[in-house]
Amino acid sequence: MLKPWGQLPREFRTEAVRPYYEALCRKKVQLIIKRMFDLILSCVLIVLLSPVMLILAVAIKLDSPGTVMFRQVRVTQYGKEFRIFKFRTMVQNAQQLGTQVTVKGDSRITRMGHLLRKCRLDELPQLFNILLGEMSFVGTRPEVPKYVSRYTPEMMATLLLPAGVTSQASIQYKDEDRLLENAQDADKTYVEQVLPGKMEYNLKSILEFSLWKDFKTMIDTVVAVVR
Repeated sequence: MLKPWGQLPREFRTEAVRPYYEALCRKKVQLIIKRMFDLILSCVLIVLLSPVMLILAVAIKLDSPGTVMFRQVRVTQYGKEFRIFKFRTMVQNAQQLGTQVTVKGDSRITRMGHLLRKCRLDELPQLFNILLGEMSFVGTRPEVPKYVSRYTPEMMATLLLPAGVTSQASIQYKDEDRLLENAQDADKTYVEQVLPGKMEYNLKSILEFSLWKDFKTMIDTVVAVVR
């Protein structure tokens, strides 16, 4: 649910954010339905996909040493930090061995990790984040605090809603690792070139938010993965 303007954190009460906030205020009923949809579908999918997640967990454990789950602090609605659930696709302690972003051919990715990333199966545990209200099926992908600190005042508008598992930006930038493959400084290239491009899609999605467009994004995501 949207908070009243006066109750928003100070960094959200700016003229850059106001147009996006007002656009969402006109969709309050749809936002309530969106949350109900997230809650019901996440419960159903957790039950249906639990055998699949169990098999994947065993495969990850057998493939390489380390934990099954990758837990990392990300940022969601109103700048709140949470710990995301993902299947581990990299070697243990991969964050200490390289950048926050992943590039094509990253040596830190495990054999099982390549398969999981290709089919986006590493995202399945985020159903629990959705159930907890920390994420939604559709919304801006949650960034780490390091990158959120580089947001422009306008980009803060993407945090008016919970972070999402997928979005139009995720679809358009599904080969993001290739864009960063030849970058001398992957973190810098991500912040200065990739992030602004993704944010154009995310901000547009907020202005044009509707349940129908959310459903379309979910279908587009499935099509993109299959392709």
